[in-house]
Amino acid sequence: MAQSKLGAFRLRAAKLAALFLVVSLMISACGSAASESTTAPTAGSGGTSSTMDALIAAAKAEGELTVIALPHNWLNYGEMIENFSKKYGIKINELNPDAGSGDEIEAIKANKDNKGPQAPDVIDVGFAFGPSAKQENLLQPYKVSTWDTIPNELKDPEGYWFGDYYGVLAFAVNKDVVKNVPQDWADLLKPEYKGQVALAGDPRVSNLAIQSVYAAALANGGSLDNVQPGLDFFSKLNQAGNFVPVIAKQGTLAQGETPIMITWDYLAISARDELGGNPEIEVVVPKSGVLGGVYVQAISAYAPHPNAAKLWMEYLYSDEGQLTWLKGGGHPVRYNDLVARNVIPAEIAEKLPPAELYANAVFPTLAQLEAAKKVIVDGWDTTVNVDVKE
Repeated sequence: MAQSKLGAFRLRAAKLAALFLVVSLMISACGSAASESTTAPTAGSGGTSSTMDALIAAAKAEGELTVIALPHNWLNYGEMIENFSKKYGIKINELNPDAGSGDEIEAIKANKDNKGPQAPDVIDVGFAFGPSAKQENLLQPYKVSTWDTIPNELKDPEGYWFGDYYGVLAFAVNKDVVKNVPQDWADLLKPEYKGQVALAGDPRVSNLAIQSVYAAALANGGSLDNVQPGLDFFSKLNQAGNFVPVIAKQGTLAQGETPIMITWDYLAISARDELGGNPEIEVVVPKSGVLGGVYVQAISAYAPHPNAAKLWMEYLYSDEGQLTWLKGGGHPVRYNDLVARNVIPAEIAEKLPPAELYANAVFPTLAQLEAAKKVIVDGWDTTVNVDVKE
C-alpha cells in the first residue's frame, strides 16, 4: 500500500476513533439480568484450536443457518452469505431480505417455539434495537474471538449484542432523471424535485428510515434531543408533492420511480457500483445533518441453529468478514484494528468516500436513539400522515 494511502487510512482511523467515543452507550442501564456469556474459540475465526474445530463440527451437524433482513446489496451481504456457505458447507435460509429492524425482533417473538426455517437464528438491527431486545430476553450471549478489538463503546459487556458496522445518511441520485443534483436536505424541498424523493423504508418499523428522519431533524433546526423538526420536514416534503411514499430500492432508483433515494452511504455506493453507470448514480453526503448510524449483531435466544449462529458471528468478525463489509462501502466495527495492522487492500480503500466527508458526522447516544425512535414511530402518522409501502 502506498504511503499516502496509509496516511489517509490513519487519518480516517483517528476520526473514527474520535467518533466512536461520542457513542456513549449507557450500557449498564439497558440490560436485564444476564447469564454467563458463552466463550468464543481462543484461536479466532478459521483457527485450528480444538474449540474452533468443535464449533465448526457442531455447526456443520446443524447444517443450516437462518438469517433475516439481509439484502444482497446491503453492505455486500450477498458475497458474505455465499462465502460463508461455501467455506463451511452450511445452507443459509434467507428470510424477508427487505424487512426492517422491528420486523426482525417480531420474527423472533413470533417463532419462539418454531424450530423450522421461519425462526431467525441471528439478527442485524439498528443500534437501539439490540439493548431493547436484550431487555426482552430475546437474545443469547456470545463473544467472538476478536472481541477485544471491538470498541467497548459499541458492544454489550456481557456479549448479548455487538456493533458490526456504521454509515451516514446520504442521497443516491439518478442523474439520468435528476439533472441538478441536491447537495443538502433543504434542497429536497425545491419544486424541481416534485415526485422524486423517497425513503428506503417505512419510518414506523425501519431503522434506516427512522435514522433518515433523525438526520433531517439535525439539518432543520433540531438536535440529537429534538427530532420533531425531522417529522415536520417530511410533512413539508409530502405537502409539496416531492415525497414518494414508496420504499425505495436499487431497482426503483434505477428505473426513475424514486430517483432521489435517502439511504446509508454504503447502500448508495453499492447501487452506484452495481449499476455501473446505467444509469449514472451520484452519492451525496449532505452538507448538514450528517448522522452516523451503528448497526449491531445478535443471536436469538431461541435460535434453532445456535452453533451455526456462533460460527456465523466468528466469520463476520474475522478479518475476512470485516473486509467483505468494507468492500461493500461501510465501515466495519473493527476498522481501526484493520488499519493498525495494515491489512486493508488498496483496491478496497480507493472506493471509500473521502474521510473529510465524515468530519461533521454525529453519533447519538443510546438514550437519544431510544427517545428519537419513539417520537418518530409514534409521530409519523400524526405529523406526516402518509403510508410508505412497497
